[in-house]
Amino acid sequence: MPVRQPAEWAPHDAVWIGFPSHPDLWLDDLDAARDEVVAFARAVWADGKGERPILVCADEASGEAALDLAGDVAAVLVRPFGDVWLRDTGPIMLSDGTARDFRFNYWGNKYELPGDEEIGGLLAASRDLAVTPCDWVFEGGALDVDGTGLAVTTEQCLLNPNRNPDLIRAEIEARLSRDLGVDRVLWLGDGLGHDHTDGHVDNLARFVGPNRLALPVASGADDPNAAVYADAKARAEAFGVEIVAIPSPGLVERDGEIVPASYMNFYIGNAAVVVPVYGSPHDEAGVAAIQALFPDRVAVGVRADHLLTGGGSLHCISQQILRV
Repeated sequence: MPVRQPAEWAPHDAVWIGFPSHPDLWLDDLDAARDEVVAFARAVWADGKGERPILVCADEASGEAALDLAGDVAAVLVRPFGDVWLRDTGPIMLSDGTARDFRFNYWGNKYELPGDEEIGGLLAASRDLAVTPCDWVFEGGALDVDGTGLAVTTEQCLLNPNRNPDLIRAEIEARLSRDLGVDRVLWLGDGLGHDHTDGHVDNLARFVGPNRLALPVASGADDPNAAVYADAKARAEAFGVEIVAIPSPGLVERDGEIVPASYMNFYIGNAAVVVPVYGSPHDEAGVAAIQALFPDRVAVGVRADHLLTGGGSLHCISQQILRV
């Protein structure tokens, strides 16, 4: 069997989850964001039927806060990092139990935070994983895979000159093959508007089975991403994947600003699929649509409004540890 990045529905031994640790980054949203993270961990744990959540905290004080909130639901690991987005900064495990640790340049040099370049290696070491450093800039949220060698990404992110300006599309595909075992790539165009990551695909399109891709459909005439969804659907149809439609949250604003709210930022655990919700009138329909795709798991909606103020949601703060 070829060594490659497995699909997220492969069995997990545990999952790292970033715990908001820096008051100067989260300001008035700190306590509420921590509550959302712990609610996410509880849903993943599923009363012991799911994998063990490991709350990753940047300092001892945050570790104590995590223990107080989570109790025996989660383990706590203290390692220095810049912020919670472990999907992008953590190591990526492959099917043989090894891991890859990519270069990280703060989402195109936008949000430079000390510790974010090193946290991938520290997490790998905490599990004694054999880790291979990879010599190009890549974030885990920029790619989704179906476990057969097929991946989906966006041109807006992986072809952005603020990541790897010297690499053309064919060279990026070659590196995805070398480092993650990807042999086919579905290139979508832009990601969601107002997304600080330059269009990470885990906010737009997710595999829910081999060659089966979930995509949002616009909810309402004022949905800010209607054109993005339509373009993604056209590209996916032309590529030949099976498409499953999921309602979008529609227009979601905070303090008068549009935010990149998406049900696609769900996490597929052993027992639960945890779906971020935002108080949108479409939340119930979004969770129900995702539940229909995973009859062997329970779909759970968890509010992620305050996490989203930091620029991401549940999938963005998590990185699974494979059972091998």
